[in-house]
Amino acid sequence: MDAYQKHLLEVIADLHGIPEGAYNIRSNGKAVGRASTAHIEIEPQKDRPGINIYIKPETQHEAVHIPVILSQAGLKDMVYNDFYVGEGADVVIVAGCGIHCGDAVGEQHDGIHTFHIEKNAHVKYIEKHYGEGDGSGQRIMNPQTIVHMAEGSYMEMETTQIKGIDQTKRWTEADVAADATFIVHEKLMTYKQQECESGFEVRLNGDDSSANVISRAVAREKSHQVFRAKIVGNARCHGHSSCDSIIMDDAKISAIPELTANNTDAALIHEAAIGKIAGEQLTKLMTLGLTAEEAEAMIIQGFLK
Repeated sequence: MDAYQKHLLEVIADLHGIPEGAYNIRSNGKAVGRASTAHIEIEPQKDRPGINIYIKPETQHEAVHIPVILSQAGLKDMVYNDFYVGEGADVVIVAGCGIHCGDAVGEQHDGIHTFHIEKNAHVKYIEKHYGEGDGSGQRIMNPQTIVHMAEGSYMEMETTQIKGIDQTKRWTEADVAADATFIVHEKLMTYKQQECESGFEVRLNGDDSSANVISRAVAREKSHQVFRAKIVGNARCHGHSSCDSIIMDDAKISAIPELTANNTDAALIHEAAIGKIAGEQLTKLMTLGLTAEEAEAMIIQGFLK
């Protein structure tokens, strides 16, 4: 890998070399490194680009790294990754994609990740998206996450669009069984004329299932964001979604909630707030010696933390 690719790995997956444990590193449409462990097996899919990740039942405190990096002008990369998490397992999965564009021709990555999480398994899924480079080509990224959760399972998803993605359509859906919990923390930043659509559909199908979808976003300059969150309660359940956004300059933001209760014991809540940075916040920080730009950056950093 060249210096650009190594830098992208550091940003999206905190990798400074080959990770310990199971991993699959994909660069410019090809696997450039792969390893399995005694409890986690990674193998290529037979009929389409991508991998299958098999995590054995009762696997405890292991991690899987599956980053994707692009630096080839004109490349449109499509990948399917399927995760099979055995009963009682407890794992961390680190994904993410970084694009370096140094040309007038853009690059695109579309990734579909499907999770099959068995009874009482716990998954923490970390996904970062990042674009860089001084080329004028579009950096396009379209991630999809599909989650099937068995009874008593738990999934926490941290998804972050750090910077530099010109167009993105993000989609997440989940089927949640009895006593299972699905949690999402989404953080987004857009600027220039970037466009971002982020959509969620969570179906709470079993008694005492729950979901909490939290999105925090900042839209700057002439960027445009659309957030959609649909929660369907099909049983005795608890569902909550929240969109909290800062709008700046000439940006546009839409927050579109949808709640459907198909059971009298479904308790569903949606919250949404869009607003600018309060003037008194800026003034207070500037009295401490910060410039307006420094104060603004500190407020945004704290908001997205």
